[in-house]
Amino acid sequence: MKKFGFLTAAIIAASPLLSARDIKPVRIDSLSFDRHGDFMVVDMNLDLEPVSIKSSRAQIITPMIVSQQGDTVTLPSVGVYGRQRYINYLRNDRAGLSRESETAFRESERPSDFDYQASVPFKDWMDFSNLVIRRRLFGCANCLLEEEFDNVGSYVVLIDPVPDRKNIIAEAVQAKTDTLKGAAYIDFIVDKTFIAPDYRRNPVELMKIQSSIDTVLNDKDVTITGVWLKGFASPESPYAHNTDLAIGRTEAIKDYIQQLYNFKPGIISTDYEPEDWEGLRQFVVNSNIDHKEEILTLIDSDMAPDPKEALIKKRFPKEYKFMLDTFYPALRHTEYRITYEIKRFDDVDKIREVMRTKPNRLSLREFYILANATLPGSDEYNEVYETAARMYPDDPVAAINAANVAMERKDYESAEKYLRRAGDSDDAQYARAALAYSIGEYDKAEEILKTLPDMPQAQSLLESVDNMRSRMNSKYIKIDLE
Repeated sequence: MKKFGFLTAAIIAASPLLSARDIKPVRIDSLSFDRHGDFMVVDMNLDLEPVSIKSSRAQIITPMIVSQQGDTVTLPSVGVYGRQRYINYLRNDRAGLSRESETAFRESERPSDFDYQASVPFKDWMDFSNLVIRRRLFGCANCLLEEEFDNVGSYVVLIDPVPDRKNIIAEAVQAKTDTLKGAAYIDFIVDKTFIAPDYRRNPVELMKIQSSIDTVLNDKDVTITGVWLKGFASPESPYAHNTDLAIGRTEAIKDYIQQLYNFKPGIISTDYEPEDWEGLRQFVVNSNIDHKEEILTLIDSDMAPDPKEALIKKRFPKEYKFMLDTFYPALRHTEYRITYEIKRFDDVDKIREVMRTKPNRLSLREFYILANATLPGSDEYNEVYETAARMYPDDPVAAINAANVAMERKDYESAEKYLRRAGDSDDAQYARAALAYSIGEYDKAEEILKTLPDMPQAQSLLESVDNMRSRMNSKYIKIDLE
């Protein structure tokens, strides 16, 4: 951070005209010298009680904003006039000795506390400027007897605490895969394993699988890499027989799909589960049948499948009949999963299009490509990083970046939420310190920053914490201009 001395060369050169025996002291309380939007504002309390002067004299107190290069803005003055001087002041239509905007008091009527406030349009040169109090003592015939300059404050420009976004390039060469899942309830003729496409609800159920495959096949941005089928049977009949049915019926569906689509060998894979006891359990849990808990206890037992089913049927015949008619048909189903590989994109417009419609298909690398092509701080820029964090909730870098853009727009609540999943890297810790600094938790920010001694921006922010504390303290200290 840029350093500066308290007095500029211009002020140093302006030495007192005399020995400064007669200029009276002024006390300043609760000083604030700070930028507020487009204005530089001075707010302080002047204690004028010590300013007791002769009848023919006047003391003029003039705040000035002075840069290190000598640029100067003179603020309105405060004048304390002796009796005769004040009469002359009134005779001259209240034209003050400062020859600029001035608040004048007769010495006998001066307030002990004067609330001084002034503001001027902010200029770039006011960064790192000083607030100087110019005190002048005038005698008769407007002659300047003495002059003093006192530096009472400085405007320190605080650094931006938000860290740079980190490049997300982890998936630069990795393919991204996704899946489409579903279940179909194919009706087979009793004890048969071949598919009758027109049997009962088979036209609708077979179309479920076909529509899912067509949805992926018709998307030019993806390539199917696998179709997985798993067949289930219900618990009635012997377990060995149900095993044969589950295997045979799953193979029948595989052959059916293979005839519809010219998939390469190995694309379609199968699995089976002879009896879907887990599915039955879920149906019972969600039901209100009698003896529900007893039936669940049997389902969860370690008994072999055939004795288990027989015991349920024997002990709870009414409930078993209800389950056989209501739950069992849905247990004879086929789950399917279509796995596909998503193409990678380098074209910014294409990435933008995909983010609008199917953001889950983008890799972190593609989110970074788009962010790098947008205007920092823009709505789209923020949206890219926040969408990346939403699509990759377990990625710490995406969380850090989303927290940073949230801090930039002063959405500290969202930033804190993102940082919960940002991990414990130095970048994550610095972002947490930046958040603490932004919301005024300076002790917390300092504690974190001291654990990052090798990070230059952390040390700069630590210096800014000190400057902010000094600025805050300056609003409460008392300054005696002797």
